[in-house]
Amino acid sequence: MRDDVWWRCRDQMPDARVWADVRVLWEFNRMGHEPRRVDVGIGLGSHDIGVATYAAELFADRVFPRIVFTGANAPTTEAVFPRGEAAHYREHAIGLGVPDEAILVETRARNTGENVDFVRELLGEAEIRARSVMLICRPYQQRRSFATCRMRWPEVEVVCGSLPESLDAYVARIGDARRVVDMMVGDTQRVWKYAELGWAVRQPVPDTARAAFERLVEAGFTSRLLPES
Repeated sequence: MRDDVWWRCRDQMPDARVWADVRVLWEFNRMGHEPRRVDVGIGLGSHDIGVATYAAELFADRVFPRIVFTGANAPTTEAVFPRGEAAHYREHAIGLGVPDEAILVETRARNTGENVDFVRELLGEAEIRARSVMLICRPYQQRRSFATCRMRWPEVEVVCGSLPESLDAYVARIGDARRVVDMMVGDTQRVWKYAELGWAVRQPVPDTARAAFERLVEAGFTSRLLPES
């Protein structure tokens, strides 16, 4: 698909080898889970309104009967979602036909661990028992989110999902290739760093993904890396 926005973004990527490494990380970070019926859908807050779009689509398909949107704000979302990520997600989902009574909103979480902890707390307060959940997030956030949820909420069955689209289409929709790659590199690093810190379960990292990550760091995509301890 030759989208004008995509081709403007592609111009930001001067080396085809760089884009090949981006595709390796894109595939690594997606879990490849097929949607299946679960008790609760959880939309993880971010700058990507596609999370709420996909949550609404899955609700319409009866994948889950209830949605929890979770997220306060981060520096990357304050300008886009001034009332908070979860609040804007809720409004978007209602506009797509999800009944207000089917949505819960958690507005405090500022990281993925807090997303999981605060949603679990909110569901407990509402006396909603969740044996299975679907985490809906940015495509390159799936693996890290899955690993975090498995560590912090081990008794629940977890599947992950994102708005089904190609890397090219995703970048076109977001409109900022540099931002996407920087964030993807940061999320990839967090897969093993968070496991080392005890914040997430360990995930296998193929040598191809590790090498692609290192080359992208060398190429300067470093703005979302964790600081060296």
